[in-house]
Amino acid sequence: MLPLLRARRPVLLIVGCGDIGLRVLRRLQPRWRVLALTSSPQRVAALRQAGAVPLVGDLDDPATLGRLAALADAVLHLAPPPLHGATDPRTRCLLRALARSARVRCLVYASTSGVYGDAGGALFDETRAVHPTTDRARRRVDAEAAVRHHGRAFAVRACILRVPGIYALDREGGDPRERVRRGAPVLAAVDDVYTNHIHADDLARACVAALMQAAPQRVYHVSDSSELKMGDHFDAVADAFGLPRPPRLTRSEAAGSLSAVQMSFLSESRRLDNRRLVRELGVNLRYPTPATAWAEAGGR
Repeated sequence: MLPLLRARRPVLLIVGCGDIGLRVLRRLQPRWRVLALTSSPQRVAALRQAGAVPLVGDLDDPATLGRLAALADAVLHLAPPPLHGATDPRTRCLLRALARSARVRCLVYASTSGVYGDAGGALFDETRAVHPTTDRARRRVDAEAAVRHHGRAFAVRACILRVPGIYALDREGGDPRERVRRGAPVLAAVDDVYTNHIHADDLARACVAALMQAAPQRVYHVSDSSELKMGDHFDAVADAFGLPRPPRLTRSEAAGSLSAVQMSFLSESRRLDNRRLVRELGVNLRYPTPATAWAEAGGR
């Protein structure tokens, strides 16, 4: 009698394997074989040490992506678009590479909630039409459209995760205490805007859930359940860790001292309904509000 063959592990390609990609990698090992695309040869050793199979390729150079299509069963696209322009040629370059083979059957793209623009503080679900007001958001809308078209054209289960501000105390660039320590101002209560958040670990869990069971062409808000205005959020951070609360400025005062990019974040107010994330993807948020994370950290 022939010995039973061990089932082949599915293969995931992570495009843009930074902090979130590494958190996903840790959740999938050893059930999946994970490939990580990087444009930096200097990151190869670190990715290999983390348990990924590093692939050197550049989304700005199509010639370096020739082998990608036949290597993976699923793709998690976390790479950001370029810094300029209203389109995302990097995503389109990736999709052209993937189209060379029929192996990839699932594609998850992490976009941004910024595609909605300002909603005046309204609470809404994923059926709301996008209304990008900056090139930064237009690039994401372009990428989303390309991903969904690829899914329809090649019978790939493609879905979009719309992600707000990502935070974690152990995340470089995502530790809210750093902003508070810098004394970065927030808006006065009368001018303040609603902001949305997701803990990095919950985002990684949502990525895994989407890879496993997201519906084709579906959009999901990957946001926690809090409804906080930005100033209140950073006040809570300051209070939890014994830091001075940030200064408050009126909108006119802020416009005179902050950059256009900074003001763009202070000009959009929205509240994301996350019921699809919880009910359809089955993501039980470990950090349903930022306060949950601060309490777990014990004010460190």
